[in-house]
Amino acid sequence: MLTFFLVSGGSLWLLAEFVLSLLEKMQTQEILRMLRLPELGDLGQFFRSLSATTLVSVGALAAILAYWFTHRPKSVQPPCDLLKQSEEVEDTGGARRSVISGGPELLTHYYDDARTMYQVFRRGLSISGNGPCLGFRKPNQPYQWLSYQEVADRAEFLGSGLLQHNCKASTDQFIGVFAQNRPEWIIAELACYTYSMVVVPLYDTLGPGVIRYIINTADISTVIVDKAWKAGLLLEHVEKKETPGLKLIILMEPFEEALQERGKKCGVLLKSMQAVEDCGQENHRAPVPPRPDDLSIVCFTSGTTGDPKGAMLTHGNVVADFSGFLKVTEKVIFPRQDDVLISFLPLAHMFERVIQSVVYCHGGRVGFFQGDIRLLSDDMKALCPTIFPVVPRLLNRMYDKIFSQANTPLKRWLLEFAAKRKQAEVRSGIIRNDSIWDDLFFNKIQASLGGCVRMIVTGAAPVSPAVLGFLRAALGCQVYEGYGQTECTAGCTFTTPGDWTSGHVGAPLPCNHIKLVDVEELNYWTSKGEGEICVRGPNVFKGYLKDPKNTQEALDSDGWLHTGDIGRWLPEGTLKIIDRKKHIFKLAQGEYIAPEKIENIYTRSEPVAQVYVHGDSLKAFLVGIVVPDPEVMPSWAQKRGIEGTYAQLCTNKELKKAILEDMVRLGKESGLHSFEQVKAIHIHSEMFSVHNGLLTPTLKAKRPELRGYFKKQIEELYTISI
Repeated sequence: MLTFFLVSGGSLWLLAEFVLSLLEKMQTQEILRMLRLPELGDLGQFFRSLSATTLVSVGALAAILAYWFTHRPKSVQPPCDLLKQSEEVEDTGGARRSVISGGPELLTHYYDDARTMYQVFRRGLSISGNGPCLGFRKPNQPYQWLSYQEVADRAEFLGSGLLQHNCKASTDQFIGVFAQNRPEWIIAELACYTYSMVVVPLYDTLGPGVIRYIINTADISTVIVDKAWKAGLLLEHVEKKETPGLKLIILMEPFEEALQERGKKCGVLLKSMQAVEDCGQENHRAPVPPRPDDLSIVCFTSGTTGDPKGAMLTHGNVVADFSGFLKVTEKVIFPRQDDVLISFLPLAHMFERVIQSVVYCHGGRVGFFQGDIRLLSDDMKALCPTIFPVVPRLLNRMYDKIFSQANTPLKRWLLEFAAKRKQAEVRSGIIRNDSIWDDLFFNKIQASLGGCVRMIVTGAAPVSPAVLGFLRAALGCQVYEGYGQTECTAGCTFTTPGDWTSGHVGAPLPCNHIKLVDVEELNYWTSKGEGEICVRGPNVFKGYLKDPKNTQEALDSDGWLHTGDIGRWLPEGTLKIIDRKKHIFKLAQGEYIAPEKIENIYTRSEPVAQVYVHGDSLKAFLVGIVVPDPEVMPSWAQKRGIEGTYAQLCTNKELKKAILEDMVRLGKESGLHSFEQVKAIHIHSEMFSVHNGLLTPTLKAKRPELRGYFKKQIEELYTISI
């Protein structure tokens, strides 16, 4: 019945929307003339000439028009001219700045009483009236909340306890935090800030070797962990004499006495977080707040080759970055005390931490997911967040799931029809969740996110314009996209409110300038509005910890951060990411990939002569094009019971599977992470060469040409592997 109504009524709705859109653009006198009604000055004479029936009809029409004028959806009013979102800065070599900045000076802070991360939280404590701050839940239970005062007190107790255990109230004191998102993570971080210590996040996806490297590089003597197995992992390094400086492990969760005894044998003290807090409460120390220029965090980037690099960020860096966000959004969707954020993106990354800082600064709440991404929707329904930070991979999953449920041609047509109607509204600046299309199609999607989301912020990797456009319509909330990297704290560009177009990453934030520089080897020239993206401002990091060589490569003598990304200025003053200076790219989940490193490993496979590893920042995994060695492969195949000519072997599915398994085996032996391994391959029988345009004269892979040459095969590999 509903389907019949939608099909038969679709044209009526379309006509109604067309008429309403015309009315919206007309003045009152134009509407009267269209209806063949007299001018306002002649209305008295006109009404006296009408019959009672006609008067009732005109009155009803007037009531309908009046209701529509007072209840019609309002468009978001942009804070600037959307055709000029940035402007050139004099004497900076073509650098551009935000037109929202309000002056020539770059923004360093938004509130005078919030210039450090310690002050940010104290401000939230003050304006919240000791309201709820950090939330957590157990399976099938409602959220439980710690108040702002409870969090502040526990942070002071933990910080005082750290001082009792030989830590110093100094920016020379680095404290490791090795835990999943949870309230204790924030308490540990705030404890460090309360006594001017520095947080160093650790995360197990980097691998045990990297954790060892970070502990030694940052001279970490104390690590706060959530689970006993992580403490055991740290003890292994000590037992092997790989991290001799580690002396104290603090556990958030209960642990067995055997683990404590194991620690004693290798000179490491294990204590519960509660015990350290109790110690600090008995031996309370007055806070030693940091200054804006003091170091707040050393965030080790995942890196692509070699050891990770520890980006040193000050309190002022973080405050400047989120202040830029506040300035851009202040007139449209400013954070409120009743805002609730769902925390599931890793706190070891700056994107999540900056968004959380915005919430704390305004006395809002942060609720943590249970730790299982599969239960995220359940957590959101229980929490009902208003702010939802995401990465493109999750948006892609949402998009795919929505369309997978439209499993008939009619359902898909109806979904696309409704989306187009909503997208037309979005293009005119109207963002809402109460249209007839929401009631019929999209309210279940919105309810799966808790039904209260008013702002989504996405970053870490590009988003497909098709996905972003659809979700802006379907989710009925403002969706913003940003671009940046750890070295500029998190973001350096951001969508301007009211600009709901896709295919760019917005304009510069008011806290930084952005310029492009020529990249001669890739034929990108600033004269054409293209080049390597460089960032300068108070959100740019101070360098890499104990790594002057990489610091010098990233930061030039004038303080410009060279990102390695290639950008293009669009006519509206927004930035579009078009390439990468080095052959490094991100997958959809934000992981960096160095394809040449992977290719060098895979070519060690006996039957493989050449391989091209391809990744897409809109996809979650890698695929590969493999050229077998024509002299080796036949005998290699024969050992596996597969025979045939070289051409026949190149089309043999069993052999393709065997080659892929051998490549993956070599990848594992060489220490490749799962996300660095190809998930599907295409066998190509012709060698890459200078003659066919796929190699340079020095026999290096011409990656853009390879990408174009195998475009069809790559698309098929991604389709087959979904």
